[in-house]
Amino acid sequence: MKERNHHTDESLSHPFDPILFPDTRILILGTFPSVDSFKHSFYYAHGRNQFWPILSAISGYPVHNRDQKIWLLKQMRWGLWDMVSACSRSNSLDSSLRGIEVNDIPALLRRFPSIDKLLFTGRKAQELFERRFGDLKIERDYLPSPSPAYASMSFDAKVEAYRKMLCK
Repeated sequence: MKERNHHTDESLSHPFDPILFPDTRILILGTFPSVDSFKHSFYYAHGRNQFWPILSAISGYPVHNRDQKIWLLKQMRWGLWDMVSACSRSNSLDSSLRGIEVNDIPALLRRFPSIDKLLFTGRKAQELFERRFGDLKIERDYLPSPSPAYASMSFDAKVEAYRKMLCK
C-alpha cells in the first residue's frame, strides 16, 4: 500500500461557493484555494497572504473574521471566486496544478448581470480565462498576486494597484 503525504498529487474539487450579491459589480477571480484555505474553509486564508489586508486598506473596513470579510465584499460590491473547479496538485503554487477543470464563468455572469468587470489575482487565472472565455465582451484586468510568494512588489504598491482597479 502506497503511503500518502502532502507532496502527493491528489484530485481536489473547489470547496467554496462564490461570494456574490445581486448588485456585485466586480468579480475578483483567483486560480484555486491554497492548502491553508482548504484547512480554514475560506478564501485567501494563508496567514501571510495580503489579499484581505489589501482590501481592508482600500475600503477602511476591518477583516478580522469571515463575517467582516463577506460584509466588506458586499459593501464594496465586489465578488470572489476562482477559475479552477477541480484539479490535482502537490502544493499551493499555481504551477503545481494539473488536470485542471475550469468553472463556468459565462453561466455565472448570466446569473449576475450586474458584474461588469473581472479582475484576476494571478497570471494563471487570467490565462485560463483568456484561453477558455477570451471572446467574452467584459472588461478585465490583472491584479498583482497577493501571495506571500510574490515579494517583488511592496504591500503599499499592491494596495495602490488594487485601488486603481477596484475603485474606478
